[in-house]
Amino acid sequence: MVFRAYVLGAAAGGGLPQWNCGCENCNLARRGDIPPQSQSSVAVSTNGADFAVLNASPDIRDQMARIPALHPTDLRVSPLKSVLLTNGDIDHVAGLLTLREQQPFSLFATREIHQVIADNPIFGALKPELVIRKTIALDTPFDLVSGITATLFAVPGKVPLYLEGEEVKTDLEGEQTVGVHLQGQGREVYYIPGCALFKPDLKARVAGADMVMFDGTLWRDDEMVTAGLSQKTGQRMGHMSMSGPDGSIAAFEGMQIGRKVYVHMNNTNPVLRPRSEEKAEAEAAGWTIAQDGMEIEL
Repeated sequence: MVFRAYVLGAAAGGGLPQWNCGCENCNLARRGDIPPQSQSSVAVSTNGADFAVLNASPDIRDQMARIPALHPTDLRVSPLKSVLLTNGDIDHVAGLLTLREQQPFSLFATREIHQVIADNPIFGALKPELVIRKTIALDTPFDLVSGITATLFAVPGKVPLYLEGEEVKTDLEGEQTVGVHLQGQGREVYYIPGCALFKPDLKARVAGADMVMFDGTLWRDDEMVTAGLSQKTGQRMGHMSMSGPDGSIAAFEGMQIGRKVYVHMNNTNPVLRPRSEEKAEAEAAGWTIAQDGMEIEL
Protein backbone atom coordinates (compact mmCIF):
# COMPACT_ATOMS: atom_id res chain seq x y z
CA MET A 1 0.00 0.00 0.00
CA VAL A 2 1.08 3.57 -0.68
CA PHE A 3 -0.09 7.04 0.24
CA ARG A 4 -2.10 8.24 -2.73
CA ALA A 5 -3.50 11.71 -3.41
CA TYR A 6 -5.73 12.73 -6.30
CA VAL A 7 -6.04 16.41 -7.18
CA LEU A 8 -9.76 16.61 -7.86
CA GLY A 9 -9.61 20.35 -8.52
CA ALA A 10 -6.56 22.60 -8.83
CA ALA A 11 -8.15 26.04 -9.18
CA ALA A 12 -9.42 28.52 -6.63
CA GLY A 13 -13.05 29.66 -6.35
CA GLY A 14 -14.69 30.10 -9.75
CA GLY A 15 -12.42 27.61 -11.51
CA LEU A 16 -10.83 28.06 -14.93
CA PRO A 17 -12.46 29.43 -16.97
CA GLN A 18 -14.52 31.44 -14.50
CA TRP A 19 -17.99 31.92 -15.93
CA ASN A 20 -17.93 35.73 -15.98
CA CYS A 21 -14.22 36.38 -16.61
CA GLY A 22 -12.59 37.41 -19.88
CA CYS A 23 -8.99 37.40 -18.65
CA GLU A 24 -6.22 35.88 -20.78
CA ASN A 25 -6.24 32.54 -18.95
CA CYS A 26 -10.01 32.14 -19.10
CA ASN A 27 -10.13 32.91 -22.82
CA LEU A 28 -7.27 30.49 -23.49
CA ALA A 29 -9.11 27.78 -21.55
CA ARG A 30 -12.34 28.40 -23.46
CA ARG A 31 -10.48 28.00 -26.74
CA GLY A 32 -8.85 24.79 -25.54
CA ASP A 33 -5.35 26.29 -25.63
CA ILE A 34 -4.72 25.57 -21.93
CA PRO A 35 -6.35 22.92 -19.71
CA PRO A 36 -9.45 23.99 -17.76
CA GLN A 37 -9.33 23.46 -14.00
CA SER A 38 -12.12 22.90 -11.49
CA GLN A 39 -12.34 24.21 -7.95
CA SER A 40 -9.96 23.15 -5.19
CA SER A 41 -10.27 19.67 -3.68
CA VAL A 42 -8.05 16.65 -2.98
CA ALA A 43 -8.86 12.99 -2.29
CA VAL A 44 -6.51 10.80 -0.25
CA SER A 45 -6.23 7.07 0.48
CA THR A 46 -3.67 4.47 1.51
CA ASN A 47 -5.55 1.32 0.48
CA GLY A 48 -7.11 2.53 -2.78
CA ALA A 49 -10.56 1.57 -1.51
CA ASP A 50 -11.43 4.05 1.25
CA PHE A 51 -11.08 7.75 0.49
CA ALA A 52 -11.27 11.04 2.34
CA VAL A 53 -11.95 14.24 0.44
CA LEU A 54 -10.34 17.46 1.62
CA ASN A 55 -12.82 20.27 0.91
CA ALA A 56 -16.07 19.66 -0.95
CA SER A 57 -15.82 21.69 -4.15
CA PRO A 58 -18.97 22.82 -6.01
CA ASP A 59 -17.55 20.73 -8.88
CA ILE A 60 -17.31 17.52 -6.86
CA ARG A 61 -19.81 15.50 -8.92
CA ASP A 62 -17.79 15.86 -12.11
CA GLN A 63 -14.50 15.57 -10.25
CA MET A 64 -15.42 12.21 -8.75
CA ALA A 65 -16.78 10.98 -12.08
CA ARG A 66 -13.37 11.58 -13.69
CA ILE A 67 -11.51 9.44 -11.10
CA PRO A 68 -12.35 5.71 -11.48
CA ALA A 69 -11.07 4.97 -7.96
CA LEU A 70 -13.92 7.12 -6.61
CA HIS A 71 -16.69 5.40 -8.57
CA PRO A 72 -19.34 3.41 -6.66
CA THR A 73 -18.39 -0.21 -6.09
CA ASP A 74 -22.01 -1.39 -5.80
CA LEU A 75 -25.51 0.04 -5.49
CA ARG A 76 -25.09 3.15 -3.33
CA VAL A 77 -21.72 1.95 -2.06
CA SER A 78 -19.11 4.67 -2.45
CA PRO A 79 -15.38 4.72 -1.67
CA LEU A 80 -15.97 8.16 -0.10
CA LYS A 81 -15.83 7.63 3.66
CA SER A 82 -15.17 11.13 4.99
CA VAL A 83 -14.94 14.82 4.10
CA LEU A 84 -12.71 17.32 5.88
CA LEU A 85 -13.18 21.10 5.63
CA THR A 86 -10.27 23.53 6.02
CA ASN A 87 -12.49 26.64 6.11
CA GLY A 88 -16.05 27.75 5.41
CA ASP A 89 -15.47 29.26 1.96
CA ILE A 90 -18.22 28.63 -0.57
CA ASP A 91 -15.81 26.83 -2.90
CA HIS A 92 -14.98 24.40 -0.07
CA VAL A 93 -18.43 23.67 1.37
CA ALA A 94 -20.97 24.01 -1.49
CA GLY A 95 -20.14 20.51 -2.76
CA LEU A 96 -21.63 19.07 0.42
CA LEU A 97 -25.04 19.68 -1.12
CA THR A 98 -24.14 17.37 -3.99
CA LEU A 99 -23.22 14.69 -1.43
CA ARG A 100 -26.68 14.74 0.15
CA GLU A 101 -27.86 11.66 -1.82
CA GLN A 102 -28.48 9.24 1.05
CA GLN A 103 -24.77 8.47 1.39
CA PRO A 104 -23.18 7.85 4.80
CA PHE A 105 -19.87 9.57 5.55
CA SER A 106 -18.17 11.49 8.33
CA LEU A 107 -17.84 15.26 8.10
CA PHE A 108 -14.78 16.58 9.98
CA ALA A 109 -14.22 20.25 10.82
CA THR A 110 -13.37 22.56 13.68
CA ARG A 111 -16.09 23.92 15.93
CA GLU A 112 -16.11 27.29 14.11
CA ILE A 113 -16.34 25.75 10.66
CA HIS A 114 -19.11 23.40 11.78
CA GLN A 115 -20.97 26.43 13.13
CA VAL A 116 -20.90 28.01 9.65
CA ILE A 117 -22.58 24.86 8.32
CA ALA A 118 -25.05 24.70 11.20
CA ASP A 119 -26.08 28.34 10.75
CA ASN A 120 -27.25 27.71 7.17
CA PRO A 121 -30.42 25.60 7.12
CA ILE A 122 -29.83 24.38 3.55
CA PHE A 123 -27.18 22.01 4.90
CA GLY A 124 -29.96 20.25 6.78
CA ALA A 125 -30.28 18.29 3.52
CA LEU A 126 -27.37 16.24 4.88
CA LYS A 127 -29.30 13.90 7.12
CA PRO A 128 -27.65 13.68 10.55
CA GLU A 129 -28.19 9.93 10.79
CA LEU A 130 -26.09 9.49 7.61
CA VAL A 131 -23.62 12.38 7.66
CA ILE A 132 -22.02 12.38 11.08
CA ARG A 133 -20.61 15.81 11.94
CA LYS A 134 -17.48 15.36 14.00
CA THR A 135 -15.90 18.36 15.71
CA ILE A 136 -12.10 18.31 15.78
CA ALA A 137 -9.93 20.29 18.18
CA LEU A 138 -6.76 21.88 16.87
CA ASP A 139 -3.51 19.93 17.27
CA THR A 140 -5.38 16.74 18.16
CA PRO A 141 -4.77 13.68 15.96
CA PHE A 142 -7.82 11.74 14.73
CA ASP A 143 -8.60 8.91 12.30
CA LEU A 144 -9.59 10.56 9.01
CA VAL A 145 -10.04 7.40 6.96
CA SER A 146 -8.66 3.87 7.09
CA GLY A 147 -4.86 4.09 7.30
CA ILE A 148 -4.63 7.90 7.61
CA THR A 149 -4.37 9.98 10.76
CA ALA A 150 -4.98 13.71 10.47
CA THR A 151 -4.20 16.71 12.67
CA LEU A 152 -5.65 20.18 12.12
CA PHE A 153 -3.61 23.28 12.94
CA ALA A 154 -4.24 27.01 12.67
CA VAL A 155 -2.74 28.99 9.81
CA PRO A 156 -3.05 32.76 9.25
CA GLY A 157 -6.17 33.55 7.26
CA LYS A 158 -9.58 35.19 7.48
CA VAL A 159 -13.27 34.39 7.74
CA PRO A 160 -15.18 33.58 4.54
CA LEU A 161 -16.10 36.55 2.34
CA TYR A 162 -19.81 36.21 3.10
CA LEU A 163 -19.10 36.53 6.85
CA GLU A 164 -16.87 39.60 6.65
CA GLY A 165 -17.88 42.64 8.67
CA GLU A 166 -16.79 46.25 8.40
CA GLU A 167 -13.37 45.43 9.85
CA VAL A 168 -11.53 42.61 8.10
CA LYS A 169 -8.54 40.87 9.63
CA THR A 170 -6.57 38.79 7.15
CA ASP A 171 -4.06 37.19 9.51
CA LEU A 172 -6.38 35.60 12.04
CA GLU A 173 -5.13 32.40 13.63
CA GLY A 174 -7.72 30.09 15.07
CA GLU A 175 -10.32 27.61 13.94
CA GLN A 176 -11.60 29.50 10.88
CA THR A 177 -8.67 28.58 8.60
CA VAL A 178 -6.67 25.41 9.14
CA GLY A 179 -4.00 23.31 7.55
CA VAL A 180 -4.00 19.51 7.67
CA HIS A 181 -1.18 17.18 8.67
CA LEU A 182 -1.74 13.73 7.18
CA GLN A 183 0.13 10.61 8.31
CA GLY A 184 -0.16 7.27 6.59
CA GLN A 185 2.11 4.46 5.36
CA GLY A 186 5.01 6.20 7.06
CA ARG A 187 4.47 9.39 5.03
CA GLU A 188 4.09 12.93 6.33
CA VAL A 189 1.90 15.13 4.12
CA TYR A 190 0.58 18.66 4.63
CA TYR A 191 -2.40 20.21 2.88
CA ILE A 192 -2.59 24.01 3.24
CA PRO A 193 -4.81 25.50 0.49
CA GLY A 194 -5.14 28.90 2.18
CA CYS A 195 -2.39 30.76 4.03
CA ALA A 196 -1.82 34.49 4.47
CA LEU A 197 1.63 34.31 6.06
CA PHE A 198 4.39 31.70 6.36
CA LYS A 199 5.38 32.18 9.98
CA PRO A 200 8.38 30.51 11.68
CA ASP A 201 6.19 28.04 13.55
CA LEU A 202 4.61 26.88 10.30
CA LYS A 203 8.02 26.55 8.69
CA ALA A 204 9.21 24.39 11.59
CA ARG A 205 6.04 22.29 11.43
CA VAL A 206 6.33 21.29 7.75
CA ALA A 207 10.13 20.91 7.63
CA GLY A 208 11.14 17.43 6.45
CA ALA A 209 7.69 16.52 5.10
CA ASP A 210 7.33 14.04 2.27
CA MET A 211 4.93 16.44 0.55
CA VAL A 212 3.40 19.87 1.10
CA MET A 213 0.38 20.95 -0.95
CA PHE A 214 0.30 24.71 -0.53
CA ASP A 215 -1.71 27.82 -1.34
CA GLY A 216 -0.89 28.90 -4.91
CA THR A 217 -3.71 31.41 -5.35
CA LEU A 218 -1.75 34.29 -6.92
CA TRP A 219 1.62 34.73 -8.57
CA ARG A 220 1.81 38.39 -7.50
CA ASP A 221 0.07 40.04 -4.57
CA ASP A 222 -1.43 42.74 -6.82
CA GLU A 223 -2.21 40.37 -9.68
CA MET A 224 -5.96 40.93 -9.78
CA VAL A 225 -5.61 44.67 -9.22
CA THR A 226 -3.22 45.20 -12.15
CA ALA A 227 -5.43 43.00 -14.33
CA GLY A 228 -8.36 45.33 -13.63
CA LEU A 229 -10.43 42.52 -12.12
CA SER A 230 -10.53 43.49 -8.46
CA GLN A 231 -9.46 46.07 -5.92
CA LYS A 232 -8.27 43.34 -3.57
CA THR A 233 -4.70 42.18 -3.19
CA GLY A 234 -3.83 38.61 -2.29
CA GLN A 235 -3.13 39.65 1.28
CA ARG A 236 -6.58 41.25 1.50
CA MET A 237 -8.05 37.91 0.41
CA GLY A 238 -5.99 35.99 2.98
CA HIS A 239 -3.51 34.45 0.53
CA MET A 240 0.24 34.96 0.23
CA SER A 241 1.66 35.22 -3.27
CA MET A 242 4.02 32.74 -4.90
CA SER A 243 6.62 35.26 -6.08
CA GLY A 244 8.49 38.12 -4.44
CA PRO A 245 10.56 38.37 -1.26
CA ASP A 246 7.48 37.69 0.90
CA GLY A 247 6.14 34.95 -1.36
CA SER A 248 5.97 31.21 -0.80
CA ILE A 249 8.74 30.33 -3.26
CA ALA A 250 11.16 32.40 -1.18
CA ALA A 251 9.67 31.13 2.10
CA PHE A 252 10.24 27.47 1.18
CA GLU A 253 13.67 27.99 -0.35
CA GLY A 254 16.28 25.59 1.07
CA MET A 255 13.75 23.49 3.00
CA GLN A 256 14.13 19.73 2.82
CA ILE A 257 10.70 18.67 1.55
CA GLY A 258 10.11 15.68 -0.71
CA ARG A 259 7.50 17.25 -2.99
CA LYS A 260 6.14 20.78 -3.11
CA VAL A 261 2.83 21.12 -4.92
CA TYR A 262 0.87 24.29 -5.55
CA VAL A 263 -2.92 23.98 -5.30
CA HIS A 264 -5.82 26.47 -5.30
CA MET A 265 -4.61 28.68 -8.20
CA ASN A 266 -6.76 31.68 -9.12
CA ASN A 267 -7.93 31.86 -12.74
CA THR A 268 -5.59 34.83 -13.32
CA ASN A 269 -2.43 33.04 -12.18
CA PRO A 270 0.07 32.79 -15.08
CA VAL A 271 1.46 29.46 -13.78
CA LEU A 272 -1.70 27.88 -15.23
CA ARG A 273 -0.28 28.51 -18.69
CA PRO A 274 1.97 25.49 -19.45
CA ARG A 275 4.64 27.48 -21.28
CA SER A 276 4.68 30.63 -19.15
CA GLU A 277 7.86 32.07 -17.66
CA GLU A 278 6.20 32.05 -14.25
CA LYS A 279 5.45 28.33 -14.38
CA ALA A 280 9.04 27.65 -15.44
CA GLU A 281 10.31 29.76 -12.54
CA ALA A 282 8.15 27.90 -10.02
CA GLU A 283 9.24 24.52 -11.38
CA ALA A 284 12.90 25.59 -11.30
CA ALA A 285 12.39 26.24 -7.58
CA GLY A 286 11.18 22.66 -7.13
CA TRP A 287 7.43 23.21 -7.28
CA THR A 288 4.80 21.17 -9.11
CA ILE A 289 1.77 23.05 -10.44
CA ALA A 290 -1.24 20.87 -9.68
CA GLN A 291 -3.65 19.93 -12.47
CA ASP A 292 -7.09 18.40 -12.30
CA GLY A 293 -6.87 14.61 -12.18
CA MET A 294 -3.20 14.52 -11.11
CA GLU A 295 -2.38 11.38 -9.13
CA ILE A 296 0.49 11.49 -6.66
CA GLU A 297 1.91 8.37 -4.99
CA LEU A 298 4.35 8.51 -2.10
